[in-house]
Amino acid sequence: QVQLVESGGGLVQAGGSLRLSCAISGRIFSINSMGWFRQAPGKQRELVAAIVTSLGTTHYANSVKDRFTISRDNAKNTVYLQMNSLKPEDTAVYYCAAYLEGESGYDYWGQGTQVTVSS
Repeated sequence: QVQLVESGGGLVQAGGSLRLSCAISGRIFSINSMGWFRQAPGKQRELVAAIVTSLGTTHYANSVKDRFTISRDNAKNTVYLQMNSLKPEDTAVYYCAAYLEGESGYDYWGQGTQVTVSS
């Protein structure tokens, strides 16, 4: 079992920045990768960024490349999503998720944090 708690969402003007945090507890050493997803009203949930925890390799959706950065702090058991140059279309509920070794996908999710970007 893994428990995830997101924080850091809020309201920001277009062009601004936010940093989301995801605090991780439980079977931390079983985590293969961590991802940040988002879901806007009326849209499907999409993967925004992911990081392989052992290697540090990252993946980004094209829509956020060069604006968002995913990182991890192993000492704090926390994964971050730094979001710069925010756009109104980035407005969504953001979720962190964990992909454990031996499992088939992102099976553990946080409760989500709202990000609203005003124009």
